[in-house]
Amino acid sequence: MKVLGIIPARWASTRFPGKPLIKIGEKTMIQRVYEQTAKVLDNVVVATDDQRIIDEVKRFNGQVVITSDKHQSGTDRCAEALEIYQKNVNETFDIVVNIQGDEPFIQPEQIQQVVDCFDENTQIATLIKKITDEESLFNVNNPKVVLNNRSEALYFSRATIPYVMKEKKEDWLKKYTYYEHLGLYGYKSSILRELTNLKQAPLELSESLEQNRWLENGYKIKVAETEFENISIDTQEDLENIIKKGLV
Repeated sequence: MKVLGIIPARWASTRFPGKPLIKIGEKTMIQRVYEQTAKVLDNVVVATDDQRIIDEVKRFNGQVVITSDKHQSGTDRCAEALEIYQKNVNETFDIVVNIQGDEPFIQPEQIQQVVDCFDENTQIATLIKKITDEESLFNVNNPKVVLNNRSEALYFSRATIPYVMKEKKEDWLKKYTYYEHLGLYGYKSSILRELTNLKQAPLELSESLEQNRWLENGYKIKVAETEFENISIDTQEDLENIIKKGLV
């Protein structure tokens, strides 16, 4: 199977405009994400609608394609980028991995885990991580996921699911194994094209979680468990915390 890693990158961000180009140590965030991805995938491309990001990717000799500024999600941007890139290199790719552009410390092993989920039956794949603390468990900014016995997602929610009846909330972690969803996706190329034609669905709109649209339309999402903590940078405060922790 041929795999293409796509890093969607937007300049416009409500909480942190221009964050792909912020400096983390001596490198920009987009360069760090690109280099981490290139450690495991032979084909990597940034998908953006902003000339400043294009210039930066070219500066460090990365591959980049220009996509529309009308996309509602990274998934839609990936679908367009796939078509453009395949034409540019005159090759076809079986699998697309969507790597978040604001996670400069993404581990190559995590990307490989997503790729390893794919066999002839896998449509979509993603990562989960076991929740071990109450703060994460009850934080609505950390989407949770419940699974079936085939390691497929049943539902994603910002709420703490499942609800443990007859137990105090401080005891829930002792009674059930909870999982947080990490926003790294893989798709079969044919499935990615189909996903972009789906209309927004009630479960997605309620939770503001795009992956629920796919579930509501009958698609299967395979999951793999990682032990690595994803560190995303959404705000200036996140960047300052990373510097304080000595990660760069």
